[in-house]
Amino acid sequence: MEKICGAVRLSPESSTTARLLLPLTRNLSRQHGVVSFNRLVGVRLPHRHLTSLTALTTHCSPSPSPLVSASVATETSAIVIDGKAIAKQIRDEITEEVSKMKNAIGVTPGLAVILVGDRKDSATYVRNKKKACESVGINSFEVRLPEDCTEQEVLKFISDFNDDPSVHGILVQLPLPSHMNEQNILNAVSIEKDVDGFHPLNIGRLAMRGREPLFVPCTPKGCIELLHRYGINIKGKKAVVIGRSNIVGMPAALLLQREDATISIVHSRTKNPEEYIREADIIISAVGQPNMVRGNWIKPGAVIIDVGINPVEDTKSPRGYRLVGDVCYEEACKVASAITPVPGGVGPMTIAMLLSNTLISAKRIHNFQ
Repeated sequence: MEKICGAVRLSPESSTTARLLLPLTRNLSRQHGVVSFNRLVGVRLPHRHLTSLTALTTHCSPSPSPLVSASVATETSAIVIDGKAIAKQIRDEITEEVSKMKNAIGVTPGLAVILVGDRKDSATYVRNKKKACESVGINSFEVRLPEDCTEQEVLKFISDFNDDPSVHGILVQLPLPSHMNEQNILNAVSIEKDVDGFHPLNIGRLAMRGREPLFVPCTPKGCIELLHRYGINIKGKKAVVIGRSNIVGMPAALLLQREDATISIVHSRTKNPEEYIREADIIISAVGQPNMVRGNWIKPGAVIIDVGINPVEDTKSPRGYRLVGDVCYEEACKVASAITPVPGGVGPMTIAMLLSNTLISAKRIHNFQ
């Protein structure tokens, strides 16, 4: 068992036994004050922890979660939503599906990435995506172009990948150099291969009731997948999305709305943002401001998905800085029922969802179930 800032994390090997005994423990808690079940989410404990009813009522609260973490009832602590563990689980599932597809019809999904310029962070992201493809058996194709290349050169490579039957997903690494029209370039990617989910037709379908996008943007899709895999109920909940970018905030709000949550969006022009945030059962923050959301902004028991990854100065770190989220973790983990760490929360899920979208594309193109 690992303890992080008052939050408790167990290993992912969990059983359903705790969930099966939950009604009994709830009754006992009400009758005898054994434990207070005041969490939105909880944990399924490995069988070795269920040696007695006392052990169960001490360590467990309700959840259908497949993988998890638990809160000790005698402390105020949040479940750590382990994005690294969930992403690993998803990659294992993709590996199996890629192998089945290759054996059945001789097709291997392929992802093409176009990188323009020499930004170190972009190069790191592309390298990580290439490694992730290799780890699950997806073919990767990479084009690197100089900073001063023309927009037409980029469009030519996109056109070639659109026509290449071995490529099922195309990703243009953002940001692009300032002399290029980002909208023109993203619009040039075939909607059938838009695994980033940024094509206006995909976003438009996401926004409309009764329509389904071919792809959902990877980071917000990963946020919702974390909620699903931890058994966190979204339907009927009040949700606040902090930030309204086309990449995360706006599609995250649309996804939550599709899950029947009631949505508020907090942005740079919102007056008294803490008033909206205090009412939220679920918070998705993607604003890029370190530690902006304080513990006293958070409703007790809320679930927090922190997309922010911000460097702050830290003289104790060998690098001279450390990474923090938009939410002050040290304060929030004492109030929330569940929270993603930074790093290790949403980040690993983004690449996992990119791989998932590439597999979905290959299956759709080849009509493989």
